[in-house]
Amino acid sequence: MSMGSTVSEALEKYLEAGRIAAKLKDEATRIVKVETSLLEICERLEGLTYRLGGEPAFPLNIGVDDVTAHYTSPPEDEGRIPEDSIVKIDLGIHIQGYIADTAITLTFNPNYEDLAASTEEALEAAVEAIKPGVKVSQIGAAIEKTINRFGYKPIRNLMGHRIERYSLHTGKSIPNVSGIEGGAVMEGEIYAVEPFATLQDATGLVRDSPQRYIFRYVKERRLKSKDAKAILEHVKNNYRTLPFASRWLAARFPRDVVERSFEELMESRCIHSYNVLVEASGKPVAQAEHTVIVERDGCRVIT
Repeated sequence: MSMGSTVSEALEKYLEAGRIAAKLKDEATRIVKVETSLLEICERLEGLTYRLGGEPAFPLNIGVDDVTAHYTSPPEDEGRIPEDSIVKIDLGIHIQGYIADTAITLTFNPNYEDLAASTEEALEAAVEAIKPGVKVSQIGAAIEKTINRFGYKPIRNLMGHRIERYSLHTGKSIPNVSGIEGGAVMEGEIYAVEPFATLQDATGLVRDSPQRYIFRYVKERRLKSKDAKAILEHVKNNYRTLPFASRWLAARFPRDVVERSFEELMESRCIHSYNVLVEASGKPVAQAEHTVIVERDGCRVIT
């Protein structure tokens, strides 16, 4: 097979993943309303991913108010979208490991509309700035300047990230503030660019909360229990190195088996867990995100 056909095949899969991701965002704006069940949102959007011909690259993330990242519904989540809230929907789709990652903010409180708009405009400014050879610090500066212009504050310790096949976060990052060095973007690279903004009087940082509902396979090690081995095998075969939800396993394995096995899998470091991230001062956060392919004279947004 010639190199050219391999490249265009990969590109075609990225573009298809991006098209599915865009449809899911549209669907999210239709189904996410005040009082909607969080679990239902996760299940509906993940279910639609499969029906459209993709697979989730990670569990659907729903970030209500100060919850910023890594929240997906646990198996019996009773949470609902609260009144007057600001809600981030962050979704990832892959086709045979080629990933599109994108997010939108939905506001159910007019006071937060500007906050959401600041991240949308910051994302546009970042996309405008991206071309081969541009330093990631310059892109971060464009994001920060835009968010500041609206009177808000970017989240310093969250970044966009380079994407490769079956890998959501590879070496390079795109900061959301100026002054963070990290090389330059190159033609052919793929990035998820994701500005996060919060109120001016917030800390502007996220911290770990104790909740953990998203996990990722790390490596095989010796395990005592048969159940833990079976779950690890299932995870490795079905999700490879992409993040998965404890909720996904509840459909396959009895609840008590999953809980017991997870303790062993975590202790033996066979799987990695993601803490839910919250804004450190408890202030509301908005997010916008696109996946882009760096091209000769700029970048192409695929989501």
